[in-house]
Amino acid sequence: MELRLTQFRPRTGPHEHRVVQPGRPLRHTSLRDPASYGMLMGDHDGLSRLAGLFSFAAYSRHTIVHIPLRRSVPPDEGCGELVDLVLARPETGLRPSKWPELRRALGRGTPLTVRTDEARTERHARAWLERPYDRGLLRHTTHARTYFLIGGRDVLASAATAFAYAAGWGPREKRVVKGQAACVTCLHHELVTPRGGLRHPELAICFKPYPPYAHFKRPGR
Repeated sequence: MELRLTQFRPRTGPHEHRVVQPGRPLRHTSLRDPASYGMLMGDHDGLSRLAGLFSFAAYSRHTIVHIPLRRSVPPDEGCGELVDLVLARPETGLRPSKWPELRRALGRGTPLTVRTDEARTERHARAWLERPYDRGLLRHTTHARTYFLIGGRDVLASAATAFAYAAGWGPREKRVVKGQAACVTCLHHELVTPRGGLRHPELAICFKPYPPYAHFKRPGR
């Protein structure tokens, strides 16, 4: 997949960071604050590009991927505060508490085009699944109206394949022709369970066409 991004090189103190954002907004994709159970809802374009962004984050050890979902068109389903999404490898040294300062320092960006390798992503996602007792997980937290997912290459690749699956199979769900969201898959086993947590955290990945719904036709119809 070819991704058109905007790249920033902000400085905080003596440190320079690399931050990228989608080149154009994911207008019909939103994320509800996932304290323990969150909902990410998107159309085919949004879920497909998220799959690419997760894949890009998996192989960019020193890049922070910022996806400003608060600017999206609010969906007519779900409840809870809309939040942005940030993806990063541990090597970035990103601390969520420092994100507001870094976000304010973004300034003007420059265009960047990258290409992801879906076969490589699938390969590393399978490698992650085949290590049930020795595999990294995604650390996650919400701070400053932003949801952070921080983890290694293979677990980010696994998340990328979940979004690609939702983009491919979501439009086939019967209820979506009426404009209703369909929960296709989720991030569950990829997420760290907080100490003392009453339930394992989960992020539902839902497909929802954008209105007016008369424009939408299921594949093969």
